[in-house]
Amino acid sequence: MSEPVVGFGAPIRLEYNYTPGSASSRYLRSIAEGRIVGQRCPNCEKVYVPPRGSCPTCAVPTAEEVELAHTGTITTFCVVNLSFYKEIEPPYVCASILLDGADIALFHLIQEVPEGREVTMGMRVEAVWVDESELAPTLESIKYFRPTGEPDASYDSYKEHL
Repeated sequence: MSEPVVGFGAPIRLEYNYTPGSASSRYLRSIAEGRIVGQRCPNCEKVYVPPRGSCPTCAVPTAEEVELAHTGTITTFCVVNLSFYKEIEPPYVCASILLDGADIALFHLIQEVPEGREVTMGMRVEAVWVDESELAPTLESIKYFRPTGEPDASYDSYKEHL
């Protein structure tokens, strides 16, 4: 009997069309305007970004839109050492960023930090946007987040959002 097959390489490509609902559409349009919006739950008052149109905790519709800051706090992060995205040379850092005023973290790229060696939980960061002429209804309109230079946020200020 020959050795068992433990893996194989297969090129895979997926193409799909995404049809956002009304909450996601408003969110994407705001990104194209250089703004970040979330929605607040009328019961628990949590602010979700990107908005979902309903609160996953209370199971009620969310309609109140909240414009969020372009700054936030890194709650968790990882240093990526494998080539994944052709435009970025490893190592680079991806992080969950709790935007000021939001109750759920947004996952995005962190740059302007040498090889991720100085990234910390609690680090304060700010969005770096593409040129105004390049803004589009996609999260790629935010090129990356970078450190603000502010002192790190205390663990107690974001521990409920991990």
